[in-house]
Amino acid sequence: MSEQDLHPNEDAAEARRRRMEEELIDSYDEELEMEIDDRVLSADALDDESRIFRKTYFKELFRLQGELVKLQDWVVATGHRMVVLFEGRDAAGKGGAIKRITQRLNPRVCRVAALPAPNNRERTQWYFQRYSAHLPAAGEIVLFDRSWYNRAGVERVMGFCTDDEYEEFFRSVPEFEKMLVRSGIQIIKYWFSITDQEQEVRFHSRIEDPLKQWKLSPMDLESRRRWELYTQAKEVMLQRSHIPEAPWWVVQAVDKKRARLNCINHLLTQVPYHEVEHTPIHLPPREHHKDYLRQPVPESMYVPDIY
Repeated sequence: MSEQDLHPNEDAAEARRRRMEEELIDSYDEELEMEIDDRVLSADALDDESRIFRKTYFKELFRLQGELVKLQDWVVATGHRMVVLFEGRDAAGKGGAIKRITQRLNPRVCRVAALPAPNNRERTQWYFQRYSAHLPAAGEIVLFDRSWYNRAGVERVMGFCTDDEYEEFFRSVPEFEKMLVRSGIQIIKYWFSITDQEQEVRFHSRIEDPLKQWKLSPMDLESRRRWELYTQAKEVMLQRSHIPEAPWWVVQAVDKKRARLNCINHLLTQVPYHEVEHTPIHLPPREHHKDYLRQPVPESMYVPDIY
């Protein structure tokens, strides 16, 4: 009789443990695939310092995402309501930071609001009306990928609003945000800051990369030409809407990876969360019924095994 015959339960437990480890590694591989471009890895584009920092980056990213899960649990348990605004120039890295924040969170708890240009009906509404529809209920976090501050930036620079509408916005926005805070909604506002040179590099990268060209719109290209006007609009916006109830926080975003880590770390410091205890989870045994017979699936319905 073999050792395997003598200890069948131990062998099964070991096989199960190895399978769970493989599943965990696969899940991390999926996360890494989102971060790493095979075309970059095939070339010697990274120096030694960059390679070393990548290890630190992934280690810290996973750690911070674990803390975000704890934050999410606390938000659900306490009924906290939270709004995070992400503003900045085109190609500043807002979307990348949002993606890493939401990567491991429940989309029913933490959702992203990225509103398109207003339609004809929305243009006749109270300006904040279409944004108000996306505000969180108890136990929810909403990340705005661009927000009501469109009026202070894009609309101002591109001439999509009148001078009167622009001034009315700055009269209204402090009161609007104070009202939200009084109602129990926490507001955190981030401005992602990049240099003129860095934006130019990122735009050229998008132009030359067929997988990124979709990120470029005519509005993006026009924003490049009007760099100085956007700078002026940003300076006015920060000055006129930086209030104690909802202050602005500037993220230095020339280095994308450091910007993501710094933003997530700062976000976590803004909330008095703590780890929430959960009832231990036990997987119930599957029921087996003798009268159940699994029906075969026709071969024509299978997706071909190309890989």
